[in-house]
Amino acid sequence: MRCAGCVKVVEQQLKSNPGVISACVNLVTEVAVVEYEIGRLEPATLAEKLTSAGFPTQPRYGSANQTDYITPAESHRREIKATIWRLIVAGALIVLSGLGHLGQHFSFLTPFWFHWGLATATLLGPGRSIIVDGFWGIRRLAPNMNTLVGLGAVTAYTTSVVALLFPQLGWECFFDEPVMLLGFILLGRTLEQQARGRAASAFEALLSLQPTTARLVKTTSEKVVDETSMHQAIEIPADQVRIGEWLQVLPGEKIPTDGEVVAGKTTVDESMLTGEPMPVLKQPGDLVAAGTLNQSGVIVLRATRTGKDTTIAQIVALVEAAQTRKAPVQKLADTVAGYFTYGVMTAAALTFVFWYFIGTHLWPDVVHEAWGMGHGGMGMEMTLHPSPLLLSLKLAIAVLVVACPCALGLATPTAILVGTSIGAERGILIKGGDVLERVRQLDTIVFDKTGTLTLGKPTVTDCIPVEGIGHGEDGETPRDGDAESQGAKSKDRETGRQGDAESKGAKSKDRETGRQGDAESQDVTASPFSLVTASLLLQLAAAAESGTCHPLATAIGEEAKAKGLSIPAAQDFYTEAGLGVSATVAGQQVLVGGEDWLMQQGVSMVEAVKAQAQGLALAGKTVVYVAVEGRLAGVIAVTDALRPDAKTTVDSLRQMGLRVMILTGDRYEAAVAIAQTLGLDAKDVKAGVRPDGKVAAIQQMQTGGHRVAMIGDGINDAPALAQADAGIALQAGTDVAIESAQIILMRSRLSDIVESIRLSRATVNKIRQNLFWALAYNTLGIPIAAGILAPVWGIVLGPAGAGAMMAFSSVSVVTNSLLLRRTNPLCTPVFGGEGQSSRELTP
Repeated sequence: MRCAGCVKVVEQQLKSNPGVISACVNLVTEVAVVEYEIGRLEPATLAEKLTSAGFPTQPRYGSANQTDYITPAESHRREIKATIWRLIVAGALIVLSGLGHLGQHFSFLTPFWFHWGLATATLLGPGRSIIVDGFWGIRRLAPNMNTLVGLGAVTAYTTSVVALLFPQLGWECFFDEPVMLLGFILLGRTLEQQARGRAASAFEALLSLQPTTARLVKTTSEKVVDETSMHQAIEIPADQVRIGEWLQVLPGEKIPTDGEVVAGKTTVDESMLTGEPMPVLKQPGDLVAAGTLNQSGVIVLRATRTGKDTTIAQIVALVEAAQTRKAPVQKLADTVAGYFTYGVMTAAALTFVFWYFIGTHLWPDVVHEAWGMGHGGMGMEMTLHPSPLLLSLKLAIAVLVVACPCALGLATPTAILVGTSIGAERGILIKGGDVLERVRQLDTIVFDKTGTLTLGKPTVTDCIPVEGIGHGEDGETPRDGDAESQGAKSKDRETGRQGDAESKGAKSKDRETGRQGDAESQDVTASPFSLVTASLLLQLAAAAESGTCHPLATAIGEEAKAKGLSIPAAQDFYTEAGLGVSATVAGQQVLVGGEDWLMQQGVSMVEAVKAQAQGLALAGKTVVYVAVEGRLAGVIAVTDALRPDAKTTVDSLRQMGLRVMILTGDRYEAAVAIAQTLGLDAKDVKAGVRPDGKVAAIQQMQTGGHRVAMIGDGINDAPALAQADAGIALQAGTDVAIESAQIILMRSRLSDIVESIRLSRATVNKIRQNLFWALAYNTLGIPIAAGILAPVWGIVLGPAGAGAMMAFSSVSVVTNSLLLRRTNPLCTPVFGGEGQSSRELTP
């Protein structure tokens, strides 16, 4: 493909096939992504049809299925060799054709047969592919840039041949014009290809990180890997590894697939994925990612993810998909460029008609001036006469050649390619050019709290049971009316617990020990839970939460294990995202969640406990209520530290003119405490919000004309991430959150949110600059080539000059996109960079 016109033709060709739902083609990466109905057609069929239509194509399969597939890296290496050859040919053509202009002084250097032979050899040699492709473009009713250049070169050559064969016409022979024209075109394409290669270098570096081979270990036991089996490893292609197979990795080798270490100990350099410069210790039970570098020891791992499911493969697929997805402005540019060549050919025809029938009669001096400027000697003994026909032809040829649909077609995809590559290098995965455009328009940033603004590693600080459950009249739990008496009975204990919540002093040590002993001595599976102690309350909550992976659930489970408590078996798990969980423990229903949710389940709240819970919430803690068989059993308080970069990130976003808000399912008091730490107003906090409430809140903002970004990490954030104009997910979050988001922060750093917005703004600015240049160039270049300056200043643009201008236009657009790397220096690169940071990756 040579220009945006080709993109439009390829997309139309693909969409015309029955069963094709959508097709998106990228001019820079030369990749077509097709969505089709399985069973109605085959990718190979589409590739064959495109190839027969003049666009050589191959389907993308795994290398295990297709041995003749040319990888992007191999394609680039071949292109480099071709560009070097084209550069030599282009330079030779420009130098040799330049001798024609010296002919008037040194005629012995450039006899007429030399120019004719050079022009003929050029059209049949290096220019042949351009002319043939342009001709087929006309036959397919899909003219492209080659059509314009080919028409210009052939017309100039044919006119010169007529002048040579019929000297009595007195026409000028300008064989040097098509030679120089094609020379400039080849030179421009060479420079353009090299620039495009530099633009795609980050993606190619990412591709090179994928390992190609693996060492398969033969084992007879899943518990022991002896030295003999470790030395009997068989080398196989990495894409043929299956889940569950054991692989050996030697020091200095790349880890071939995602897996779990089963034998050996080593340090692994994970900087290519996470950015940490320090190696990470890996021993049995630890997870490793494909593409990371084994440094110090021999290890054996069990494959857990293979092929396209590995971390690095998913990142590569995500980056490539991002570079294929079009921004809205690009779709408009491609549509315009699709009809551009028709407009240019019409303009060239009108230019010829105007000058031949009108212009040369209105301004006869222009013919003489143009003849004088264009006459180059050639060493021919003939009398040359000014010719209106010749002038009209040269101006029409210049219009054909100077127009540049290529610049228009490259304006957006090159900037998106560079922008998304910069982001990928720095651990910011952006899912497409349309995302860049939306991010630039943001005015409101909404944060989830738990796991986003906080570290997502909460710890239990308080575990407060409701005393006397089951000891009220008729076995009823004390209700609100008994709150005062209940509060009086437990006043000393509650006061002691609250006072010692943070210090965990010696005053409550004996009581805690006694309670833990009571819980351990009590048969949890047979107990009717007539008396709930702090330890038993923790056991019940941990059992109910064992069916979910929420950070609060993890904190409760880890606290129970840290105290040496056994976690009872539970069943009939049910999770209400963002609200709570329920499970059956020892035949009784246990509910764990927020106050509102428990009340919805018919659980009555004890006022004394509510008051104490409110005090904990005001201290910035998250309070979880526990109920057994519909009766309140107690509360557990959990705290989660803010991320170290949360405050600086919020400050930077506000300095950028963005409103920052917190949207959380936690209690209002806890959310406000976090907001105050971050310097936010209470009015910017929406707490106690269910997942559907988060979606409604974002919809309300959007209805008010705001462009909203949602930052989250959990399952309950997924609907809001999808609803927002831009969903940003931390990589350490859940798979569903990552899938719903448009931007993924691989390092889970909040500061990368600021960098992603800056990158988006800079990239969109580059797109606008490129489009402005491409449109301005064509808007000014075509009229100049058509001779608008000739009547006043006598300036006539020849075909060779027009070709040089066109080549410069394409190169300038790509080069301007590359300048994005200098104008937007972000943080240290992740992929292939140095000085980098680390977190286990599990997209």
